[in-house]
Amino acid sequence: MTSDQLERTRIDKWLWAARFFKTRSLASAAVDSGRVQLNEARVKPAKEIRAGDTLAISIGPMKWLVVVRGLADKRGPASVAQQLYLETEASRTAREALRDQTRLLSEPGAAIRGRPTKRDRRRMDRFGGGC
Repeated sequence: MTSDQLERTRIDKWLWAARFFKTRSLASAAVDSGRVQLNEARVKPAKEIRAGDTLAISIGPMKWLVVVRGLADKRGPASVAQQLYLETEASRTAREALRDQTRLLSEPGAAIRGRPTKRDRRRMDRFGGGC
């Protein structure tokens, strides 16, 4: 079926086809856990969506607010997947601000690689990080 022939499709299939999730099972788990909302309501993975519906998608710290423009139940190229939705301007601005913020702030333990040395262990014990 092409996107023109579809009037509605399952939300988990659409999330996978739109490349928000790598597998359908990950998309289904996200919908089950409430990280994906359809028109501000929690839904099940088998819920059918239509063009014009609004989806709020949370993946880790990133949040998208998108309007469904097209439907697909098969995963295709990324260029086709981007045509399936339109991200709101507020969502895009918030995501870019979060991305800039995380780029500027480094993780406190990012410099530590692998197992701590004896010297690292002593430093962690001094700051109360020991076991």
